[in-house]
Amino acid sequence: MAMKKLYKSRTDKMIAGVLGGAAVYLGMDSTVLRLIVALLGLVSCGTAVLAYIIAALIIPLEP
Repeated sequence: MAMKKLYKSRTDKMIAGVLGGAAVYLGMDSTVLRLIVALLGLVSCGTAVLAYIIAALIIPLEP
């Protein structure tokens, strides 16, 4: 069985493609995931933004 890998999306992106790639990995709509992260960003006082920046630096682009 092949393992799923998390990549930044080249096509479904608004900033760096992190949430587009995460949506593919999780099997959900990227718009729903973006709304969830936006709400978390408002509630968490910027922690979600910091996590996004770190993810954008660490997660590789899809081949």
